[in-house]
Amino acid sequence: MASAARPVMVGLALLVAPVATFAQAINQDCTLIVPHNPLTAAGLATPYQLEATNPADEPCHEADKNQSAFVQAAVIDLDNGQISVYNPLVVDMGTTPAATPVFPILPAHHVVALWFGFNGNNLKLVPASHHNDLRENDCIQGLGQFAYCNAVEFFKRANHLIKEKRLIVPPLGMDTTGNPEVCPTVRSFFVVDQDQSDNVTTVYLFTSAGKVAQNTAANRAALAGSLARGNPSDNRLLDVFIDGALGCIPWTVPDLADPGALVPALPLNELQAKMFHAPPIAQIPLGDPFAFSPPITGVPNLHQVNQYRLGVDQQHADHPDDASTTKYCHNMRAVQPEKIFRDKLALMAFRPVDSAVADTLFTYLAQRYVGSYEILTCQALLHQPVNVTLKKNEAGVVVDATLLH
Repeated sequence: MASAARPVMVGLALLVAPVATFAQAINQDCTLIVPHNPLTAAGLATPYQLEATNPADEPCHEADKNQSAFVQAAVIDLDNGQISVYNPLVVDMGTTPAATPVFPILPAHHVVALWFGFNGNNLKLVPASHHNDLRENDCIQGLGQFAYCNAVEFFKRANHLIKEKRLIVPPLGMDTTGNPEVCPTVRSFFVVDQDQSDNVTTVYLFTSAGKVAQNTAANRAALAGSLARGNPSDNRLLDVFIDGALGCIPWTVPDLADPGALVPALPLNELQAKMFHAPPIAQIPLGDPFAFSPPITGVPNLHQVNQYRLGVDQQHADHPDDASTTKYCHNMRAVQPEKIFRDKLALMAFRPVDSAVADTLFTYLAQRYVGSYEILTCQALLHQPVNVTLKKNEAGVVVDATLLH
């Protein structure tokens, strides 16, 4: 995506061929209609509806990979500390899903939180019927692609259960490359880009007719020919691609919609990173375009940074220097290129994130680093040009990269 002044690129893309074709003019601002009582079992099982934020713009379609919105819920059982995940469904306004969502069975004593991801520029939340639903469920938005509900309470309870040793966070483990190191997290300067911790790990099924269903074993069997598509996110980049390439194992928990299945989730990544990631620790900086006011086209805003950080359990920034983009750029430059090239063979052997952008995971991460360096204005802040050069083929696909010393 792009703005007039500074382009903003998505953290990752888990893309397949689009399952439906819509108008060429892509509307990048969409709205999700939030069901009544969204943190209850009934609310979770009620599909969210997607529509254009401005009625005069082109419609928004969930099956259009440039406009897809995704929802992820996490549930803590307050009696035993178990976390589970449920991914509510998103459908086009006025339509029905390809399969009825599973009604989740929630623990007797629990806390539920929601996180939202979007493939466009700005996602807006509006209540379906009760105008106080967003406020009463502590929903925070205005963060570009990202939003959340009740996340602060969720992390508060989770961290308390961790201290009581009733919630056990698995260790990071070691990668299995020729350069063994502790497995990375979403707060590693090897993993982050210009908008770290954005979006969720949710995957939906899309039919050839553009209908959407939860990604469950039952739906995969019943909806022959349907395609699975996930939310482009730093979390999914880590859990599926980077972990896969380095031989790391992401933290997974039961999926309440799919008995027997274990899935990763944004809050799991953040809890594990907070507990185990060693310095330097990456946290959302002032230069993150989704923390601008307004997002993408506005200016850096410390309040927006802290609103974003709250939703992913990061440390509050009391002063602009606590969210320094210069320090972020310095650490990213010091860590990311070296790690990418150190693990080049393992990353080259793994499938590309988006073959229209780069031909391997190695070249994808290299171009992502170069783009982030530009978007965060690291060259101006550090007085140093980017230290990676890219080689592209005639189609503009990155096919190699060189580290400059």
